[in-house]
Amino acid sequence: MERGVFSSRLAFVLAASGSAVGLGNIWGFPTNATENGGAAFLLMYLILAFLLAYPALMAELIIGRHTRSNMVNALTEISSNKTIKYFGRGVGIAGMVTAGLILSFYAIVAGWMIAHMLEPITKSFSTELSGWLVSNDLSRNIVLCGCFSLFTALIISKGVENGIEKWSTRLMPALFVLMALLIIYVLFQKGAIEGLKHYLVPDFNQLSDSNLIVNAMGQAFFSMSLGVGTMLIYGSYIRSDENLPEVGILVTLADTGVAFLAGLLILPALFVAQEYGVSIYNDVGNLIAGPNLIFQVLPALFESMGTSGLLIAFIFFLLMSIAAITSSISMLEVPVSYVVEEFKVKRQNATYIISSIIFSISVIICLNFESLFSFVITLTTERAQPLLGALICIFAGWVFSRNKILTEIKNGNDNAEHGVFWKIWPSYVKFVCPVLILIIFTQTI
Repeated sequence: MERGVFSSRLAFVLAASGSAVGLGNIWGFPTNATENGGAAFLLMYLILAFLLAYPALMAELIIGRHTRSNMVNALTEISSNKTIKYFGRGVGIAGMVTAGLILSFYAIVAGWMIAHMLEPITKSFSTELSGWLVSNDLSRNIVLCGCFSLFTALIISKGVENGIEKWSTRLMPALFVLMALLIIYVLFQKGAIEGLKHYLVPDFNQLSDSNLIVNAMGQAFFSMSLGVGTMLIYGSYIRSDENLPEVGILVTLADTGVAFLAGLLILPALFVAQEYGVSIYNDVGNLIAGPNLIFQVLPALFESMGTSGLLIAFIFFLLMSIAAITSSISMLEVPVSYVVEEFKVKRQNATYIISSIIFSISVIICLNFESLFSFVITLTTERAQPLLGALICIFAGWVFSRNKILTEIKNGNDNAEHGVFWKIWPSYVKFVCPVLILIIFTQTI
């Protein structure tokens, strides 16, 4: 069965950036920045994105392109003996399951974004529908989650070039344009300068705060979609003549760039909201963060703007919906690629079967929201991802043949062995990355 391939470097960078840029990146990063000193967090995040996330990203890209396979088969193929092969297969399956579980709650949140995007439009002709869209109604959660899941499946069913690449190259530029327009609008509002100072003027004394360092490290890791095989899969679709270290740098720059822009939008918007009379502090005096920021503070800001606020609200939640879909297609590709390659199932059939299973899990979460929603998020993003990321680094540093890694890198750069990347990365990913990721993991327990 012929495997797909990205047609160009730009196509891959946009697709991989789309995977990394998601809801967690756009509102997770500003939330962390808000809670951890603003500019000090931003500075630490940018440092650790290149010290930690980039080397781990390269481990996935190199393994992916060398094996031209899904995560399960890739880790099995690079393993040298039977025991390690079984272990690699187990790690791959765990990554695939984790990706599916992340998508199961991610689709619910994405449904909320779609609801808030449609709500300003429906206000003009149906107050009942408008109210339903912003309610916490069970039917709303299931219906919109299903719509989002179906759209994700439609894209993945078309394959790499006609599905993932086609939509990523359309949606990512749209995401950048919408974000830029919103940033320009917000920065000209009263109160924005105060938020800008909070975001861009660091207190260097905070850089020694261990909690800030751990949170910045975690954000750098999670925002790159590492550990569950998404970047490994995308790496397997890269052309053999591409310079992998350069491509990895471009993806890292795109991801950190969007995170930076998200903070440039959200933090000033918080203080603009305060000028409109919206409360931006919680009961203990901290800036509001998390879901309350997206679904309470910002809608209240848009509401206070009158008619123009309806348009701004639509554009903002359209932006959030685009961010959601670019990430969801990469997560769905992880289990779909495995089923297609392992069991020789047609891509379209595999896509809809797996989408149905994941949607069923989403429905179960909706029906047991209080007990399952936070549990699944914690299990996947705070427990499974760091461990899986550390294990992939261990496979790249300790299991994968050093000569084969060099050969793979030289496919896009004949002088790779004399470059800075090759002199530093093998030892760095072997010793430093696993230790740093495990530090993050121990801090979350």
